[in-house]
Amino acid sequence: MISVKSTADLAKMRASGKIAGGALKLVGEKIKPGMTTMQVNKLVHDYIVQRGARPSFLNYGGFPASACISVNNELIHGIPTSKRVLREGDIVSVDVGAFKDGFHSDTCMTFPVGKISEEAKKLLEVTQASLYAGIEIAKAGVRLGDISHTIQEYCESRGFSVVRRYCGHGVGRQLHEDPEVPNYGVPGHGTRLVSGMTIAIEPMINAKGEGVKVLENGWTVVTTSGSLSAHFEHTVAITSEGAVILTLP
Repeated sequence: MISVKSTADLAKMRASGKIAGGALKLVGEKIKPGMTTMQVNKLVHDYIVQRGARPSFLNYGGFPASACISVNNELIHGIPTSKRVLREGDIVSVDVGAFKDGFHSDTCMTFPVGKISEEAKKLLEVTQASLYAGIEIAKAGVRLGDISHTIQEYCESRGFSVVRRYCGHGVGRQLHEDPEVPNYGVPGHGTRLVSGMTIAIEPMINAKGEGVKVLENGWTVVTTSGSLSAHFEHTVAITSEGAVILTLP
């Protein structure tokens, strides 16, 4: 069942989203070679808690950390550890959520660590641009398939592969709500958006091939080709004038 939010609900989600977005902004300022993924997780955790919220992901379904931190060929749900040291040339997806006053927010960015390869740079640029292309057309009256197709066309026309096994979703009182928001689809199909809907649009894009698998830890998803993967996400509110990004810092 799709939840439509009131003006008061959206104000609370914006407050939550500002915290999540601020955590990612801090990561972007601090991330560097030599850091461990656990140190990145601590940055996120402390930032969220110090602002009166709690990390949405911590203990969610048993996940053991406050941020999903996925490196290079890891698509999503990377578990931070003190043994995983970031190196020059890595790309790191940091996925965070904040829960405050009854509402969740969800956002992700893939960061370069120092100087990265041209392939990695292009992958990050295209994946992020596809997110904003999807957001650009999201408004009341549009169907989900229009957003999905926009992201798919943007990435595939530039030589990258859209992961089909995972997708975006509704966000609100629950971290994951209806509807699902795939990154591939047919224009004119799917749920019609209405004002007050809140969704997480999140392109998950591989450099080569859409194949992915879950590692033995039961969480971390990696590309089967071993190629790089990128992930960008914003929580947005749908209005008749367009989408309002709720997870800006």
